Amino acid sequence: MFELMPMTRAMMGPFYDIDKMTRSFFGESPVRAFRTDIQETENGYVLEAELPGFSKEDIAIDIDGDQLTIQASHTDNKEEKNDSYLRRERYYGSYSRSFDISQIDGEAITAGYENGVLKLNLPKKTVVTPATRRLEIQ
Repeated sequence: MFELMPMTRAMMGPFYDIDKMTRSFFGESPVRAFRTDIQETENGYVLEAELPGFSKEDIAIDIDGDQLTIQASHTDNKEEKNDSYLRRERYYGSYSRSFDISQIDGEAITAGYENGVLKLNLPKKTVVTPATRRLEIQ
């Protein structure tokens, strides 16, 4: 299960301290994370990510080598902007999260989105064991 751990700031190595200082000075980054549940099954893993309020078109899933990145973004439609708001709490911006999929068959990943929950089926790579053979002595 370790291979599906999300990449965090602690994994940034020597840049963690710089990132921490920058965040304390400037505040949090506009790119935020979202909650995920990862469950191991017999043949792989199931990743469920909470993305309420997003449409399918707002979500992008990219695979780059052994890294899977889920991005979701809301845009503020400037044409419909109304300055008469008394309070505005809905966030317009992007969310992003990356996962190591080195032990996953990247070609067989499937995704679905229903009721604000993105569900990815991540099958494990099949382990190919080398055939054993006996060498004859000459």
